[in-house]
Amino acid sequence: MEDDAPVIYGLEFQARALTAQTAETDSIRFLVGTQSLKFDNQIHIIDFDDENNIINKNVLLHQAGEIWHIAASPADKAVLSTCYNKTSDSRVVSCAAVWRMPSDWDSGNHESPDDSSHNPQTLELLCHLDDSAHRNSACVLWEPMGDGKRVISLADNHALLWDLQESSTQAMVSSTATLEGKGQLKFTSGKWSPHHNCSQLATANDTTIRGWDLRTMSQIYCIENAHGQLVRDLDFNPNRQYYLASCGDDCKVKFWDVRNVQEPVKTLEEHSHWVWSVRYNHSHDQLVLTASSDSRLILSNMVSISSEPFGHLVDDEELSEGEDNHQEDKSKEPLKDSVVSTYEEHEDSVYAAEWSSADPWLFASLSYDGRLVINRVPRALKYRILL
Repeated sequence: MEDDAPVIYGLEFQARALTAQTAETDSIRFLVGTQSLKFDNQIHIIDFDDENNIINKNVLLHQAGEIWHIAASPADKAVLSTCYNKTSDSRVVSCAAVWRMPSDWDSGNHESPDDSSHNPQTLELLCHLDDSAHRNSACVLWEPMGDGKRVISLADNHALLWDLQESSTQAMVSSTATLEGKGQLKFTSGKWSPHHNCSQLATANDTTIRGWDLRTMSQIYCIENAHGQLVRDLDFNPNRQYYLASCGDDCKVKFWDVRNVQEPVKTLEEHSHWVWSVRYNHSHDQLVLTASSDSRLILSNMVSISSEPFGHLVDDEELSEGEDNHQEDKSKEPLKDSVVSTYEEHEDSVYAAEWSSADPWLFASLSYDGRLVINRVPRALKYRILL
């Protein structure tokens, strides 16, 4: 099979929640959460065997309700969080919880992939991340590169910083931030910055993006009308501490320098419908994935605003060496941004896209009809970046 060919897996359930298993850096593994009103919901553990280009799956039951958001602990590969809907007193409530996979979840025999789906094991509930005062969790964020003991949940107009204790079986709110203003304000999404000692958070509510200092839980910047319509997702550039990407229902993807929020540094207008997800590659930050309700996934090469605008990492020493720098002639002109590839394997809204945490050239995307597609960065571009 050709190296760059996509690999497709059908879940047989509607789904919108996808994450890479962050703590797993040896195997290529993604977790998908289903949305079913009729059946018990499930977490599908998707292992990609890139030698043979095949997918192995295991299924765990998530009986609490339909899953809207899923995130994996950065420290413990058996631990994950979900935001899910459940009906209580004939009202739908959005809840959040931390779960552990059973220790022998992968003892199922991969040779007959259907075994695990006949009598799947159930996730073990570790703790709830909501209380009577804070309901309607939109998402749970784990501290980047952390020890798996700090999470943030965004619930209505509150950002709650939780400490997980007793092997994550207890969660205590250590501090909160609240959106103030007119009307019913509520967070739609957020991202915990990996920079500044993990002391900053970015959130989206309606068309506004805000930055928060987690030490004081106070607002540090605000981008009003960042998008013409609802902001759907945010991501921080892993290598440039002030750079933030956003996407939304105005079909646009925008890149911001949070030190100067008057104007975006760059705007992409390649999608024709709402953009649900934007993700920087963890190693090569010029590679940006976006997923949209236009059923397409787009890989862009945003090299001009990356940490390697001339095709190689630029630091002060290199610039001062001048005469000895053989790169000089080719580094005067920054490389041009471009769309690398548009992926059309989905036939429904693509709600999520994630880079693998084990292989920097590999990514997964998930559409609402339960189709998961695994793709690779085209080889020609990979070698151009590496060489």
